[in-house]
Amino acid sequence: MSTPATKGRTRPDTRAILRVSTIIESVGILCALGVWLSGGMTVHGPKNNFGWLVLIIALGCIPTGTFFLLLGIAKWFGDRNRTD
Repeated sequence: MSTPATKGRTRPDTRAILRVSTIIESVGILCALGVWLSGGMTVHGPKNNFGWLVLIIALGCIPTGTFFLLLGIAKWFGDRNRTD
């Protein structure tokens, strides 16, 4: 049985969501930077296979990481007011 959270304390699940979402968002941003480092974008997309790979990863990680980061921030604000 876990100890009850006190007011103003972040719960372990909130910390886990914030940690994982930050990692996912960071990977997405690094992959977006990788598209630029691999030669950038043309009218038809990235210039090489590495550019396509990091573009697909960035397009998956950035929206997912943003959604979960917003969820974690909302939970963090909720934990601040929770007293149980």
